[in-house]
Amino acid sequence: MKDPAIGAPVLEVDDLRTYFFADDGVVHAVDGVSFKLHPGETLGIVGESGSGKSVTAASIMRLIPERGRIVSGSIRFQGREITTMPSDELRQLRGGTVAMVFQDPMTSLNPLLRIKTQLEEAMLVHHHVPKAGVARRAVDLLARIGLSAPERSMRSYPYEFSGGMRQRVMLAMGVSNDPAVLIADEPTTALDVTIQAQFLDLLRQLNEELGVAVILISHDLGVVANLCSRVLVMYGGQVVEEGSTEDLLRDPRHPYTWAIINAVPRLDRDGQRRLTAIEGKPPDLLDPPTGCRFVARCPFRIDKCVLPPPLIEVRPGRKAACWVTQAGASLPPVGATIAVELRPGSMPGAIAPMPAHGSVSVPTSGPTSMSAGRALFVPEPGAVPILELRQLTKHFPVRRGITLGGEREVVHAVDDVSLSVATGETLGLVGESGCGKSTLARLMVRLHEPTDGQVLFEGHDISHESDAELRPLRRRLQMVFQDPYSSLNSRMRVGDILSEPINVHGILTGRQVVKDRVHELLSLVGLPPRSFQQYPHEFSGGQRQRIGLARALAMDPRLIVADEPISSLDVNIQAQIINLLEDLQDQLRLTYVFIAHDLSVVRHVSDRIAVLYLGKLVELAPKGHLYARPLHPYTISLISAAPIPDVEAERHRKKVLPRGEPPSPVHPPSGCRFRTRCPLAQQICSDVEPPLVEHLPGQFAACHFAKDARTELGYEANSEVAPPTVQPSLPS
Repeated sequence: MKDPAIGAPVLEVDDLRTYFFADDGVVHAVDGVSFKLHPGETLGIVGESGSGKSVTAASIMRLIPERGRIVSGSIRFQGREITTMPSDELRQLRGGTVAMVFQDPMTSLNPLLRIKTQLEEAMLVHHHVPKAGVARRAVDLLARIGLSAPERSMRSYPYEFSGGMRQRVMLAMGVSNDPAVLIADEPTTALDVTIQAQFLDLLRQLNEELGVAVILISHDLGVVANLCSRVLVMYGGQVVEEGSTEDLLRDPRHPYTWAIINAVPRLDRDGQRRLTAIEGKPPDLLDPPTGCRFVARCPFRIDKCVLPPPLIEVRPGRKAACWVTQAGASLPPVGATIAVELRPGSMPGAIAPMPAHGSVSVPTSGPTSMSAGRALFVPEPGAVPILELRQLTKHFPVRRGITLGGEREVVHAVDDVSLSVATGETLGLVGESGCGKSTLARLMVRLHEPTDGQVLFEGHDISHESDAELRPLRRRLQMVFQDPYSSLNSRMRVGDILSEPINVHGILTGRQVVKDRVHELLSLVGLPPRSFQQYPHEFSGGQRQRIGLARALAMDPRLIVADEPISSLDVNIQAQIINLLEDLQDQLRLTYVFIAHDLSVVRHVSDRIAVLYLGKLVELAPKGHLYARPLHPYTISLISAAPIPDVEAERHRKKVLPRGEPPSPVHPPSGCRFRTRCPLAQQICSDVEPPLVEHLPGQFAACHFAKDARTELGYEANSEVAPPTVQPSLPS
C-alpha cells in the first residue's frame, strides 16, 4: 500500500457535476466532487447505492449513460482535460492509460469470443505491444493473475470460467497496456471471500510493483481497509469526508461515516451488539436539500445544518463536511454504547436536536439501546430439534456424460450431511459458491427431493412426501430467497402478494380480516401502510427483501431458511435487515437457517455455524469457538481471507488461502475433498475420507490433522473463545 507521492497528481477532479436529465426533472447525481490521485496511490470511494460513486468513475472514463452529461467541472489526467478530449484521443485513453474493471465481468466480456481474442484485442487496439509479442504477453498476463494452465485458458470462452476467474481475466485486460490509473468499480461484490482475497492481492501487487494508481469503489469497508491508503466517503452526490483509511475508520469526522462504520458486523467481535442502522432514505437528487444532505437522518444535527457545510480540513490530512465536527466536537467512539431517544409518534429519521450536554439522539425502530443485541441462545433441555438432517444426499444427473462403467455422471451437490437445528436457534451455513449451501437449503424445505437420507421437520420425516402431504407443513416451513424481485410477482400489488398465501391456505377468512393482517405484516417488517397498493418495482432492494420476509411471515412459520438474503444490499440496508431478523426472532420465537458468504454477518446473526465444502460438512461449532479456534484448514482459510474494517488488524493478519480453484463436483477428489487445495494434505488424505468427529467439546471437524491445523498454518485467533451456547447435536 503506497503513500501518495509528493509530485504532481496523475488525476485531478475539480468541482465535478454530472447530471441526468429525466422526464420529471434533473438528477444531481454528482454535485461538486473534487479530489486528487497521485501515482502509486490506492484511493477508496465508499457510500450507499445512489451516492454517486459509480457515476464519478463513469465521468472520469466519459462513459456516462444516456441522458447524462458533465455540466461543469474539470477532470485532468496527467494535465490533459478529459471533459473536452476529442473522441480519437479518448479512445486511446480508455483501456490504455486509464483502465476500468466493472462489477459484473460477464457483461463486459463477449460470450461469443474466446478469451485469447478479447485479451489480444485490448492490446492491439492501443498498439502498446508489438503484434508478434501479443500472444506471449496474453499468456503471461493470465499466468500472472493466477490462472492455472494459461495456454488452455486462452482457448476458453467466458461461460466456461467461474465468476472469480472471469474477474481475473477482466483485471488482466485492464492492466494489459500498463495503465497509469486503474478504476475498479465494486469488483469483489460477487466473489467468494477466498477469491476476493486473491483478487485484492493481485491489485496490491500491481500497485506496488508497477506503480499503478488504483481507485477502488466499494461498499465493503473491510475491502477498503485491506487495500486503500486513502478514502473518500460520498453521500447524496457529494464528498462528505476524506482522509487516510486508518484515521477515518478509527476516528470518523462525519456522522454518515460514523454510522456506516457502526453498521458493519465485525469478524473479530462476538456480534452481541445491535448494529447501527440509518433509518429513512437518502435525499432525492431530483430536489436535493439546500443544507446538509444528511440532515434528515443525522443523529447529531444542530440548527446550523440547514446551511450547506463546506468540505474543509478539520485536522491535518482530514476533511469533513459537517458543522458539528468543524466546530471541534467529536463523535462517539466507533462501537460505543449510546442512548436512544425518540420523539413520541415520530417516524424513523425524525430526530430531536442534539442536547447541549452532548448526549445523542439516534433514530431506531428496534430496542431502546444501540448496544442491545440478541441474547445468547440456550436450547431447552431435552427438546426435540425442529429440523434434523440424517445422511442427506442430493445428486443431479448430468445431461451428457457416461462413466466407463456405463453409469450416468452426476453432480455431487450434497453428500452425506447430518446435522440438527434447535427451536429458536440460528444456524449459519458458509462456504464458497458451489459448496452445496443453496441445494441444502432447498432440501430442508423440500423444494428438492433427496437422493438419499432423511429430512425430519418437527420429528416428522418429509424426505419423500408428495406435494399434497407437504402442503400442511408449508405454513410452518418457509424460505426467503437471495433475489426478492425474482420471487415476487411483478404484476401483483404488495397487498395481493401478501394476501395470496393467507387465502390459499385458509389461514384467515373475510376480506377485511385478511386486509388487517396484511397491514399488520407490513408494520411488522417496517413498511408504511401505503405499500399495500404499490408494486414490487416501486421499492428499493432492501424494501423488497422486507416484502419477501413479510410473505414468509404471513404463513406464521416456525422455521425460516434465508438463502443469501442480504448479499446484494448496501451496508446500511444490510444492518436494517439483520436487526429486523433478530427483532422478529425475539418477538415470534422463530428458528433460522441463515446462508451467506460474508463471514462477519454470519458470525453476528448465528448461534452455531456449519461449514460446507464441495457438498460435504467439514466443520460444525458454536460461533465463538469456530472463529477463535477453527479446526479444519478450509475453515481457517475462509476466516483468514475475510477482511476486517481495521487497517492495523489487516496489516498484521496472516492470510492462509487455498490453492487453485475448487475441483469439479462431477468428479470430486477421493478421500478428503479439500486435499487438492490444502497446504497440509498428505497421502492419508487421498486414501481415507476423514469422518466428522467431535475434536473439542461442541466442535466437530472432518480432518485428519484437525488438532494441529492452526499451529501448522500459523493461524492466530482474532477473538476470544466465548462460552458454549448450544450443545452439540448430531443425528446418530
